[in-house]
Amino acid sequence: MKLLIKQKVFSLTDSYDIYDEYENKKYTVKAEFLSIGHRLHVYDSYGQEIGLIRQKVLSLMPVFEIEVNGNSIGFIRKRFSLFRPKYDVEYNGWKVTGDYMGWNYDVVSGNETVMHIQKELLHWGDTYVINFANPANEIMGLMLVIAIDAANCSNNSN
Repeated sequence: MKLLIKQKVFSLTDSYDIYDEYENKKYTVKAEFLSIGHRLHVYDSYGQEIGLIRQKVLSLMPVFEIEVNGNSIGFIRKRFSLFRPKYDVEYNGWKVTGDYMGWNYDVVSGNETVMHIQKELLHWGDTYVINFANPANEIMGLMLVIAIDAANCSNNSN
């Protein structure tokens, strides 16, 4: 199973549309325009909010909390490093391996691959592909990928 994340090019805030492999819109991500730190709301195709990624602004290093249906599920924390950004991911017992700054990484649980994420080239605006091993991980996986993107964006603006 596959999802495509397409960034809206002419938007004042971080906004994305997420499509299934048949190019049907499944989710929308909208950032709050005047918030302190990132606050990204994720909506299903019916306009119901299913999740929130929120940057904790009173921390020394950037921290992003992931909520699904109003429940805190995990965190992404930036670690101090001199040359290349590094993050700790505490989320559903999953680990992130690969080059997530370059958008080519895997999320694993134990020895099993949960999903593979890669950036597609030659698109108007950023386009990412998430390949899921199990469709049951769709919402949890999508929320993690959006949080990683927010952490990367936060790193690039500092």
